[in-house]
Amino acid sequence: MYLQKLSLLNYKNFNAQNFQFDAKINCFVGNNGIGKTNILDAIYHLSFGKSYFNPVSSQNIRHGEDFFMIEGVFQKDGREEKIVCSLKRGLKKIIKRNEKVYDKFSDHIGLLPSVIISPADRDLIIEGSETRRKFMDGVISQSDKVYLETLIKYNRVLAQRNSLLKYFAANRTFDQTTLGVYNEQLHGYGTEIFKKRVGFLDVFIPIFRKEYVSISGGKEEINLTYDSKLLNNGLLSLLESSIDKDRALQYTSVGIHKDDLNFEIAGYPIKKFGSQGQQKSFLIALKFAQFHFLKKEAKTTPILLLDDIFDKLDENRVAQIMKLVDQDQFGQIFISDTHADRTENVVKNVGQSYKIFKL
Repeated sequence: MYLQKLSLLNYKNFNAQNFQFDAKINCFVGNNGIGKTNILDAIYHLSFGKSYFNPVSSQNIRHGEDFFMIEGVFQKDGREEKIVCSLKRGLKKIIKRNEKVYDKFSDHIGLLPSVIISPADRDLIIEGSETRRKFMDGVISQSDKVYLETLIKYNRVLAQRNSLLKYFAANRTFDQTTLGVYNEQLHGYGTEIFKKRVGFLDVFIPIFRKEYVSISGGKEEINLTYDSKLLNNGLLSLLESSIDKDRALQYTSVGIHKDDLNFEIAGYPIKKFGSQGQQKSFLIALKFAQFHFLKKEAKTTPILLLDDIFDKLDENRVAQIMKLVDQDQFGQIFISDTHADRTENVVKNVGQSYKIFKL
């Protein structure tokens, strides 16, 4: 699978721009603030129906304009897939596949798998558990539509239960029967999600460890573990035992929406004890593992988006990464960098066809 053509209209800092891409490597070079990352984000937008960097869709419209439109022509399994994503201020976003509008955005997820590696990924380390859950859920959802649908149902029931808890507090009342209905539903959906997360991590963690060794040269001992109360207790019993706390807080304090991933180096949190280079290698290994997992599960080669990939990495780690990229297991790759000469020297050594776009 690869992206053949991309058209941007009023997207972020672009007025109107068209690109024709190489099937293997495409590089965008230029000064900071010129729009290199925005092009990668537009490609991500076509895969996921949303921006990687700014989930508030209206803020992706170019200043002073009323709408944006992104159009991409992909080649997949010997056929053409034309995807259009557009938004007009005050209206709902529209995603079209081959001129047909999707009824549900979730139906689009997984059609055109892509993986982005960006300096913004550092949020996975420094931010709270929600960021890491979204990463895990995003990887699983691209290859498992049932998981995504179950997650949507769980979040809907969770919102209803939270509203009920607020209602109890506001009206000084309590109805165990109604709450019990929500508990049963959360237990059903949450248990299914939990089992799929455990199964996913059983496959994903060994891939991740292998990728980290390839990038770092095997010098550091790293670990990735799943942190969930459901590892020791059923969700229904957790919900029932936390009812007093939930009523006081007016929201649901236990469940799969509280799960986390622990990132460690030498047995300690990488957030506190990992160097900048080690943290970046950890994140790149995570994303490469995501790539290989999706390639196997989705049975198509994802597009790889490398945003400012060479920043804060020493030459040895950059060389290790490009050795990985030089393998036939990778498909189409997009790279952004501020240094044109550095980029060209790196991709020349890869031995694949490439295009460089100077912005």
